[in-house]
Amino acid sequence: MPPSSSSPATQSPPSFTLAAALRFALPTSLLLLLFYLLYSPKLLTTTTTNCHDLTASKPEQPVNHGYDLELKHIAFCIAASANLWDSRKEYIKLWWRPGETRGAVWLDHQVEIDYDDDRRNLPEIHISEDTSRFPYTNRQGHRSAIRISRIVSEALRLGLADVRWFVMGDDDTVFVVENVVRVLSRYDDKEFYYVGSSSESHLQNIFFSYSMAYGGGGFAISYPLAMELEKMQDRCIKRYPGLYGSDDRMQACMAELNVPLTKEPGFHQNDIYGNLLGLLSGHPVTPLVSLHHFDIIDPIFPGMERVESLKHLLESAKYDSASIIQQSICYDRKQEWSVLVSWGFAIQIMRGIISPRELESPTRTFINWYKVLDFTAYAFNTRPVAGHPCQQPFVFYVNSTKYDKSRRQIIGIYTYHDDPNPPCPWGIESPEKIHTIVVLKHEDPDRWQKAPRKDCCRVVPSSKEGIMYLWVGHCGQNEIIET
Repeated sequence: MPPSSSSPATQSPPSFTLAAALRFALPTSLLLLLFYLLYSPKLLTTTTTNCHDLTASKPEQPVNHGYDLELKHIAFCIAASANLWDSRKEYIKLWWRPGETRGAVWLDHQVEIDYDDDRRNLPEIHISEDTSRFPYTNRQGHRSAIRISRIVSEALRLGLADVRWFVMGDDDTVFVVENVVRVLSRYDDKEFYYVGSSSESHLQNIFFSYSMAYGGGGFAISYPLAMELEKMQDRCIKRYPGLYGSDDRMQACMAELNVPLTKEPGFHQNDIYGNLLGLLSGHPVTPLVSLHHFDIIDPIFPGMERVESLKHLLESAKYDSASIIQQSICYDRKQEWSVLVSWGFAIQIMRGIISPRELESPTRTFINWYKVLDFTAYAFNTRPVAGHPCQQPFVFYVNSTKYDKSRRQIIGIYTYHDDPNPPCPWGIESPEKIHTIVVLKHEDPDRWQKAPRKDCCRVVPSSKEGIMYLWVGHCGQNEIIET
């Protein structure tokens, strides 16, 4: 085959001589030299100036990536049962704000409405669509799970204006609505988001999924994701007749939409029994968004009914919702006491200096969902209740919270829960001589726009017998907790 026309074998070598090279190179060199002489000082000056500007200019301030979310942009979707409505509606009244909150309750049957009270203090009521056409084969569950799983889609079809998020919850779920807004404002509501949290029970998360948002604790779905869910949800539900509940059906559909769970630990399923003191006192450094399962746990304040105790907690939240139940740790070194503050809820004083690493873990004042005393059954670290009589805490619950206008600070009064502690042979003075603790702090509504950090706590000198004063607030420069 003859060589290609582009092959070097067929080309004649170029005619190249020294004279020709000089004729080409000389003018070119002169031009380059002239360019250098004319422009290099300007280039050097420009480069030097730019470098100087970069080193002398102040660093750009960080951009706040929060979104302009307001309470009016959230539609609450509450799953309820007609059989339990008379008692459960009282939980909803605690947090629902007529004229401010939006959304609806979804029931399985019609219920009697008290027009003077219910109409004024509750969301509007809707009856869920018939779901008898969907198969349900789980022998341990109830087919009402199908009805509840479709509430977000039915709420979307109501056509509420200017909704950016749908927040799902049960009729015994209590929300701190300001913190719902704070948490969801972290996310772009134009994107697909499925926000919630897991169970406190490790076994529950294994049986269902660590990737599932538990419906009792509440979860949020952005508007664009709700639109996509509504298009395919009925087909999706038919593919999962064997699932137990509504929230695992929801998560199955999210998996088909390729949307993972975005975890926010402030949503609380409360899959536990007993006393919440340990759990709330060891709350993670994140806003308290919701609490659930109040019919099976003890009232959070001793001596009160369940609804009354929750109302009492939310009274403190009115003064600083961002800080409600946030943990602070400090020490009275003169008395050798460790002090654990859960703002707006409770304060515990313990004899001896106990490290923050130990104190920040929740005490097991509760038992797990399967009513077994097994510390491995929880999905978070816990510590045992003190067995030694000298290590048992003295507990002070919040009595009242008010705002002092003259000093521009919040004042919380905590009183001793008169639960006799056993005798202690240690030489450390007993905290039982304290009957009242006064906590001073400033409102901090923007605390969650900064890097998460606990507040610092300081014991304030007091001349009043039986009264301890504490200050709780931002940590100062180089302020740490040293034991």
